[in-house]
Amino acid sequence: MTEIQFVRPAPLDVSLLDTQERRRAAALRRPADQELYAAAHTALRLRLGAYLCVEPAAVELVRLPCPLCGEPHGRPAVAGGAGPHFSLSHTQGLALLAFADRPVGADVERLPSASTMADVAASLHPREQSELAELPSGERPLAFARCWTRKEACLKGTGEGLAGGGMASLLVGTGTASLDVRGWTVRDVAAPEGYAAAVATAKSPAL
Repeated sequence: MTEIQFVRPAPLDVSLLDTQERRRAAALRRPADQELYAAAHTALRLRLGAYLCVEPAAVELVRLPCPLCGEPHGRPAVAGGAGPHFSLSHTQGLALLAFADRPVGADVERLPSASTMADVAASLHPREQSELAELPSGERPLAFARCWTRKEACLKGTGEGLAGGGMASLLVGTGTASLDVRGWTVRDVAAPEGYAAAVATAKSPAL
């Protein structure tokens, strides 16, 4: 079963974060981005700490090996393989956390502008590009964001990320139905107005 949690920015508090997380938060230019990053990672640590029955600040996070190159920049995990699988995504003003008993990927995005869609539409599968072109212009932002978050959720779940170049080859569609993609169950998540979100969970816990 997958647990979902949305997080909003909060007054900046990095007391539970580790050194690396604090550096990443400080490197963000906008105060609102710093607040969201800190709030999301604090919420992550609080939930993982509760799962593991340890203090949130004591949770040690690592990166698993990338499935493409073997380097340690795959999906995040608790050191030693303890606790649940999890995924974290943040965009302007909102973060999404997902926890599961098997590999999981999550993504949340703001609905895009027309210019953004025009710039990145070529990154989608050709069938998805055709689906978007057939929609009325007013329906395209949500359909595009629905498609994009599904793709990112899958690629975060596998640990490949966007660097793997899988956006165009991964077909997830722009419609509203949940679907199965390459051994993953992908579903849309009800998000606040102006956002789209999706979660992908592996069918096998052994991935």
